[in-house]
Amino acid sequence: MLTEPIKSLAKKYFPEIVELRRHLHMHPELSFHEFETQKIIEQQLDNLGLTEHKRMAGTGVVIEIKGKDPSSKTIALRADMDALPIVEKNKVAYRSRNEGVMHACGHDVHTSSLLGAAKILNDLRNDFTGTIKLVFQPGEEKLPGGASMMIKEGVLENPRPASMIGQHVMPQINAGKVGFRKGLYMASTDELYVRIKGKGGHGAMPHLTIDPVMIAAQVLVALQQLVSRKAKPSLPTVLSFGKVIAEGATNVIPDEVYMEGTFRTLNESWRDEAHQLMKQVAKGISESMGGACEFEIRRGYPFLVNDENLTGRLRGFAEHYLGKENVEELEIWMAAEDFSFYSQEVPSCFYRLGIRNENKGITSSVHTPTFDIDEAALETGMGLMAWLAVCELGS
Repeated sequence: MLTEPIKSLAKKYFPEIVELRRHLHMHPELSFHEFETQKIIEQQLDNLGLTEHKRMAGTGVVIEIKGKDPSSKTIALRADMDALPIVEKNKVAYRSRNEGVMHACGHDVHTSSLLGAAKILNDLRNDFTGTIKLVFQPGEEKLPGGASMMIKEGVLENPRPASMIGQHVMPQINAGKVGFRKGLYMASTDELYVRIKGKGGHGAMPHLTIDPVMIAAQVLVALQQLVSRKAKPSLPTVLSFGKVIAEGATNVIPDEVYMEGTFRTLNESWRDEAHQLMKQVAKGISESMGGACEFEIRRGYPFLVNDENLTGRLRGFAEHYLGKENVEELEIWMAAEDFSFYSQEVPSCFYRLGIRNENKGITSSVHTPTFDIDEAALETGMGLMAWLAVCELGS
């Protein structure tokens, strides 16, 4: 068993990976613009003698670490690379130096952890059988999603992995622990862009207008009723609007109202049905009140499903590596992830890495300006990824 060698190597490489993560955190790059991050990844791989890497999806990097009998079985490990358009508020030495851009979702952790796993696996390549494909993926935070692009460019071919494993930080779980869930885990996501058109005028003479504000209010309420009355109560569904713009004034009724929202669920048939219902309801109400409606739906990521057999095995491997008390059961989460594209193609498992430490004040959620991690999680992250890869090759 390679348990102790992997733990020992994770401890050995931990200081390097902390410094690497801090460097990535200081130099975040937005989706599909991860040019410097790509160079860092390639340099790290070159330093290990892993020079046969290739670029995919513009700024992505793929490399294979081959053990004994490399054609026997292949599994893939994935890390995303991109940051978010957020101004960091953390007062730490490694805070973002790229103003307005921040690694607020932990992708710096994912990338550095996978590079740490690469160091471990490269040292142990004579001790396992098969091939481990490392996928450094760009653009998870932006449609159409770097995963879909890498799949189109053949990341799941030549060789095709028998399984795909992804790791993502979770601030709700303490550092040193991880979480798994079999089956349906994360939601599909679609972006909604709605424009309600009416006829503006003086607020004191509403009878001479076609008030798009009132139409929009009716549309918003009616759309929420689709969730409460059309979706099965047992089927998680979320419909939220986060932007409503009516550029009138206290006494000015505007010509139009613009709205943006998101629709998320865990069933593709209901997803398609809901798309049609939302358009019908919004246009029907608008027209019945004398206005008009433009309703655009930008289809996003599909739902994410963790293969039950694979996830069951990996959870068992994780319990052996970390101790059963450090492996938690996850609930369904209505956030979305483009790892879902992989899960639709090959048996996949997307699990969570704990990063929380209340004693250090590290409790902020992802996508916030104060997000940070307990860096002890990096030792867990790189070691566990290497361990799961080796175990899955031998299963």
